[in-house]
Amino acid sequence: MTTDPLLDTALPAGHKAGFVAVIGRPNVGKSTLLNALLKQKIAIVSPRPQTTRLNQLGIITEPDHQIIFVDTPGLMHKAAHKLDETMLARALEALNDADLVVWLVDASTPPGEDDIAISEIVGRSSSPVVLAMNKNDLVAIDEVLPRTTAYRDLLTPETPWLFFSAERKQGLPELYALILEHLPEGPRFYPEDQVTETYVRDIAAEMVREQVLLQLRDEIPHGTAVVITQFRENEIPLHIEATIYVEKPNHKQIVIGAGGQQLKSIGRAARQEIEKLLEQRIYLALWVKVAPKWRQNEAQLKSFGYGQDE
Repeated sequence: MTTDPLLDTALPAGHKAGFVAVIGRPNVGKSTLLNALLKQKIAIVSPRPQTTRLNQLGIITEPDHQIIFVDTPGLMHKAAHKLDETMLARALEALNDADLVVWLVDASTPPGEDDIAISEIVGRSSSPVVLAMNKNDLVAIDEVLPRTTAYRDLLTPETPWLFFSAERKQGLPELYALILEHLPEGPRFYPEDQVTETYVRDIAAEMVREQVLLQLRDEIPHGTAVVITQFRENEIPLHIEATIYVEKPNHKQIVIGAGGQQLKSIGRAARQEIEKLLEQRIYLALWVKVAPKWRQNEAQLKSFGYGQDE
């Protein structure tokens, strides 16, 4: 028997626990996979690349194991600004600290420059690696063999792999079993009822940003940040105020919309998502401000919660 230092209780022999870094290039479905495995939404999802900006934990605890999934920002071959540099550093940090690395690829397209670069990074990892080929539902039958072979050839022949779909939840039990198989034995790192390390207020900010991405799509660039300015848990309904930062004055007008209708739509949809997460009513107020070139400004990156750790 193993003793759980968190609860001072006995765990079954052979109990497994560890950190699993989910890495891949932008928009391959990392957040979709995390939400599907947890069976609840803690990571935001949009069709836009670089939706995830910070490492986010998703914790699954069962009697005989605890898996801590780390959803990382998309790895890019080249960084366009300091925000990209910060996200790349966070992803590499998670990879280096992981007990297991799940390299998630988009099997609906052949390997590209970013995939080749990532394969070289993964190949240097001292942790075991699982190749997870996502979006199999978008691959034609006659393309399955050449597509899976192309990705497998980027790693060593003995690397375990799986062809699956996170969106359709096809192959998820098999992927979970494959991950568990390669997890080390050990005690739990978190209490059994904890599902993430991210503060609720930070998840709320991300859910507001998700609605900006979903509702505006290509109307504004990806340079949007959301900061929670008020989070009063002692009020009923829970009181949340947030500021949406954009880089240009015309972007501010787009987010607000004619008569403020676009901002109201963003707020309404975000409030519904936050209420689902918290299972309680909330009051959500949004403002929009301009912060020119904030993605290049280290001080503003830190104030928005994107600064690199010292």
